[in-house]
Amino acid sequence: MNLKGRSFITLKDYSPEEIGYLLDLAADLKARKKQGITGNSLKGKNIALIFEKPSTRTRCSFVVAAVDEGAHPEYLGKDDIQLGHKESVEDTARVLGRIFDGIEFRGFKHKTVEDLAEYAGVPVWNGLTDDYHPTQILADLLTMKEHFGYLKGLRFVYAGDGRNNMANSLMIGMSKMGVHFTILAPKSLWPREDLVELCQGYAKESGSTITLTEDIDGVKDADTIYTDVWCSMGEEDKAAQRIALLKPYQVNKELMEKTGKDTTIFMHCLPAVKGNEVTEEVFESGASVVFDEAENRMHTIKAIMVATLGE
Repeated sequence: MNLKGRSFITLKDYSPEEIGYLLDLAADLKARKKQGITGNSLKGKNIALIFEKPSTRTRCSFVVAAVDEGAHPEYLGKDDIQLGHKESVEDTARVLGRIFDGIEFRGFKHKTVEDLAEYAGVPVWNGLTDDYHPTQILADLLTMKEHFGYLKGLRFVYAGDGRNNMANSLMIGMSKMGVHFTILAPKSLWPREDLVELCQGYAKESGSTITLTEDIDGVKDADTIYTDVWCSMGEEDKAAQRIALLKPYQVNKELMEKTGKDTTIFMHCLPAVKGNEVTEEVFESGASVVFDEAENRMHTIKAIMVATLGE
């Protein structure tokens, strides 16, 4: 499958077959790395890593993945370049596209990463925006596939803030890959209707379902329960209000038991605020695969760069 030259902005742009290909490639690259084999498919390539928002997993994953495959990554923090301040995004994109072979962007406005992709002339990868976090979803899918051996037909419940970038992106990824997807959240925090409709279309094609519910019993039969912080970066002022609203949706021992399965896994994109969206008990339990997910960010990001830019 040829994905050369493609940007990776949201999973809306990728077919289920292409997503499956990236997961297979990531699994292969992971197995090779475990044997001590790294590649040189990005030899001689220079990669710009633009970060408006700080990061642990995204930054470390892009750096290690690039170096493993022979590329040079250059970190550009918000004070290092003029992006959108003294220089327009379009002009910055055209400059960086002349100097670098690929660009990662992690920041606030989704339009910024779209404009970079439109004007840079090189592959642009979304490391997170306010609307979407597609590299995380690939890591989540790979983790589920490793754990269960398959994806199609699994039952996935996302509990908490159902209209943040994680809920949006998980709904796209799961519906495309045939995973039954439930958002368990107060109605005021459900995702946008147009996105739900779009994903219902994906679900119809893949043979899965999308459910939005406020009812805690919605976790019944779940194979995976997923949550994220109750306040995303930049929303700190809403903390008290969110905690009050979302307390009933905390992932705790009782919620995990409500699935009726002893095989249900717990997932989180990290960092976690233990005691809010998840209890320490569940986070540290045998059901938790959060550190597998964190590691898989690197392998899936490597797969994206190798597939879209590698030789």
